[in-house]
Amino acid sequence: MTDTNRFVIWGSAGHAKVLANLISLNHGHVMELFDNNPAATSVLIDVPLHIGVEGFSFWCENEWDHQEVFGLAAIGGARGLDRLEIHQLFREQGIRVEPIVHPSASVCETAALGAGTQVLSQALVSSDARIGEGCIINHRAAADHECQIGDGVHLAPGATLCGCVQVGNNVLIGAGAVVLPRVTIGDNTVVGAGAIVTRDLPANVVVVGNPARLFSK
Repeated sequence: MTDTNRFVIWGSAGHAKVLANLISLNHGHVMELFDNNPAATSVLIDVPLHIGVEGFSFWCENEWDHQEVFGLAAIGGARGLDRLEIHQLFREQGIRVEPIVHPSASVCETAALGAGTQVLSQALVSSDARIGEGCIINHRAAADHECQIGDGVHLAPGATLCGCVQVGNNVLIGAGAVVLPRVTIGDNTVVGAGAIVTRDLPANVVVVGNPARLFSK
C-alpha cells in the first residue's frame, strides 16, 4: 500500500467510522460507501453512499475509473458470511481485498492474516497464529500463539483466545470472553460476552456464563 491508497467500504454505520480512521492511519482515504439498507445515510462527511448491489454495479459501470482500489466490509458481529460475500463482489470487479492492521496492534511476523481481515487498535495476533479471511480482531482482542481461526470470525473488544485455540468459520467471540488453551470451537457458534470457555464447543450453538454453558431461552 502507498500514501495514495483508495478504499471503498461496504457498510455505513459505526464500524465504517472505525475503518475510515484505520485507513487514514494507513495513509489512505475512503472514496465510496455502500450499504444494503435503503434507509442508510453516509456516516462519513463528503463520502458518497450507494445502496445495495444495484448501486454498487452502477458505480462500477459508470463512475469507477478502474485504478487500483481496496475494499473492506464494515459488517461486524456474527455476520462473517456477509463479509465473505462482499469480498466476492469486490473481487468480481477487480477491487483488491487485503488485510489491514492498526499501527498500535501487535501482529507477530510469523502470524498469517487472511484477505480482508481487520486487526484493530491494541489487538494482538501472536506467533504462528493463522487468521482466516474476513475476520475482525477488535480493540484489545487477542489471538495467542498457534491459534487457528477460520473465515468470517469476529473477536469482539477484549476477547481473548489463549494458546492453540482452534475456531471454526463464522464464529462470534463476545466482548471480554476468554477461551482457554487448546479448546476447539465449531462453525457458526456464538460465545456470549464475558463467557469463559473451558472445553470444546460444537457447531451452531450459543454459550454464555462462567464456565460457558449452552444458552436456552
